[in-house]
Amino acid sequence: NLLLFWYMLQITDLLSGRSCPPFCLSSNEMKRTQRFKRVSKPKKTIQTTETNSAIIVAKPKTKPVVQTQVHSISVSQLSIERSTILTPDFYQVDALDLAPRLLGKYLRRDDVVLQITEVEAYRPNDSACHGRFGITARTAPVFGPGGHAYVYLCYGLHTMLNVVADKEGVGAAVLIRSCAPVSGLKTIQQHRGLITEKPVLLTGPGKVGQALGISTEWSNHPLFTPGGLELLDGPKPEKILIGPRVGIEYASPEHVSALWRFAVAGTPWISAPKNTLRPP
Repeated sequence: NLLLFWYMLQITDLLSGRSCPPFCLSSNEMKRTQRFKRVSKPKKTIQTTETNSAIIVAKPKTKPVVQTQVHSISVSQLSIERSTILTPDFYQVDALDLAPRLLGKYLRRDDVVLQITEVEAYRPNDSACHGRFGITARTAPVFGPGGHAYVYLCYGLHTMLNVVADKEGVGAAVLIRSCAPVSGLKTIQQHRGLITEKPVLLTGPGKVGQALGISTEWSNHPLFTPGGLELLDGPKPEKILIGPRVGIEYASPEHVSALWRFAVAGTPWISAPKNTLRPP
């Protein structure tokens, strides 16, 4: 009878949850165990900061935006708007005098504005000047009055922009070798077919003509009239470099070695070769 009574007590405890068979947990113990249940770590760690019982999710760190400077000379849009178109008398000088005076000046066509950084002078009786052939259908603009454009094709491919110098009939000009972009960068890149902000964009006379989108039809165009292609006044560079002209091996020795190439000192917007340039 005692044994039967003991078994009845065990069954009662089991049904009431006060006892468990081996390897089982009671409902209360299961609740306590669930509090310590392992939770898998999230794939990404989120940093939080607790302030006044409110959780603020910390924003992820972002890399600083690095702004590249296209032109070594700081040029504001306001200074461009205030710049005046150069008058015809500005060009009525010897090409050798006009060439360094063109450094720092602006070429403008529509939304494109370039600052001249490198030039070469070509004078009358110069064995490297196109004027040595006399007046032809191609070279006629060179013999016109100063301030007009002289545009020709080099090797039938590259559009070369020159500024006619001196008085009518003299036959002299200044070749624009390199420029720096001031505005209209997207248009310049489209004309060049090259998406870059590096000097390779405009260091070379053929690149300048292409960036402006001009052709030989612009030859004899007056650069002192509003609209179309204009030459505007600009800041005079603090220092310049001089050297022999490029690609004129066919000329006489005295003209090959003549220091008639001029460039703005301290700018990367200069064509090759650079090692032939030096301070005056």
